[in-house]
Amino acid sequence: QVQLVESGGGLVQAGGSLRLSCANSGRTFSIYTMGWFRQAPGKEREFVAAIGRSDSTTDYADSVKGRFTISRDGAENVLTLQMNSLKPDDTAIYYCAADLGNNWFLHRKQTVYDYWGQGTQVTVSS
Repeated sequence: QVQLVESGGGLVQAGGSLRLSCANSGRTFSIYTMGWFRQAPGKEREFVAAIGRSDSTTDYADSVKGRFTISRDGAENVLTLQMNSLKPDDTAIYYCAADLGNNWFLHRKQTVYDYWGQGTQVTVSS
């Protein structure tokens, strides 16, 4: 069983930083492809970042590349998203997700992911 719980969201000024965490109470993260997605008000949920079964494999949406960093601590079963230089356009609910099938070549597609967290709100003020 996989249960994902996000934390770390909040209100921050533009240019600031936040660190999101996603804890898994089930099997270890290290065997999954993991992703972060976000949904802004009135918009579709979109891909943000993903990390493959090999932690050296990562991918980022163009809109966050160079500002966000995805990582995981397999021993602690925690996935993180370090977000720097935040912009008002980053305001959204952020979700973590787990792909048990490790379909890395499809990691930008939401339908690939088997489990989702409940989301954490990130608000960036101008």
